[in-house]
Amino acid sequence: DFQGKCLLFTEGMWQNENMTMGKQRFIVEEWGPESSCRFITFVGIVSLILSDVQAWRTFFSLCKGHDDSLFHAFLNLLLCLLVVFVVFVAGTISSVGFSAWCDSVTENGVMPSSCEDLQDTDLELGVDSNSFYDQFTIAQFGLWSAWLCWLGLTVLAFLKVYHNHRQQELLDSLVQEKELLLGHPLQRSSCNRNAMI
Repeated sequence: DFQGKCLLFTEGMWQNENMTMGKQRFIVEEWGPESSCRFITFVGIVSLILSDVQAWRTFFSLCKGHDDSLFHAFLNLLLCLLVVFVVFVAGTISSVGFSAWCDSVTENGVMPSSCEDLQDTDLELGVDSNSFYDQFTIAQFGLWSAWLCWLGLTVLAFLKVYHNHRQQELLDSLVQEKELLLGHPLQRSSCNRNAMI
């Protein structure tokens, strides 16, 4: 628990506590922006809710045999693209921000301990910094896994739009062929164009 402080992008340095004992203490120069941690938390929660809604819609469509129109499939594609982008941004903020913290706490690798080893060290920051490495590793894994899942959903949504578009073209083509074979003028296609506008 960091008591409302954000570990991402936090800057600090090691200083000797006193000259005789040579004991070092980590001093935080500037805590990271709270908005980074809040954004990542918000994106994780919204992504979870949207994935539940998406699963329900898919289950409903499969059980009821309901098929989306081209317009609804396109809206679904836009939503998936938006979520993929936002989750990618959150994953990048998490990875880059945590890397900046680890570079700060290990002094860019100069310290003999790694960032993972330092999670068991009391950094005396006035916050509970135990297992920070494990927690942020799990958070990064979750964000990047969510990104991959939403990327897969986006590909499926694109294929659905493509399939619906091709199906609509096929239906229009079959109607035109039928009218040509029956000798009727192509009045229906002009009505369809007016209806689409």
